Amino acid sequence: MTTKKIPTDIQQQAVAIIEEFNQQELKGYSSYIPRFKGAFLYLDRSDHGVRATEICRLKFTGSLDEWEFAIFKHSSNKYDPNEWFFPGIEHVDGSIGGAMRAGIMAYPV
Repeated sequence: MTTKKIPTDIQQQAVAIIEEFNQQELKGYSSYIPRFKGAFLYLDRSDHGVRATEICRLKFTGSLDEWEFAIFKHSSNKYDPNEWFFPGIEHVDGSIGGAMRAGIMAYPV
């Protein structure tokens, strides 16, 4: 099932997951910054206080644990759901945490 907009309660849960990841995994050196638009959760990351850059996009499929993943390709300035050849792909498992781990490998801190 796909949706046109991520429900507010799912957005709140996603933000909590991202904040916990930032605190436990990134420990203040970097932080993921969520943006919501329609069915998409965009994960940008600020490293060492520098302006946030695009990392990946997740599409809500109706479950908090089964997002569709698309990496941001800086070479084309686009999100590419068909790109499956990059460092960190093994972490893409449908979860928000997996997407953030993949983003760290694809775009090291």
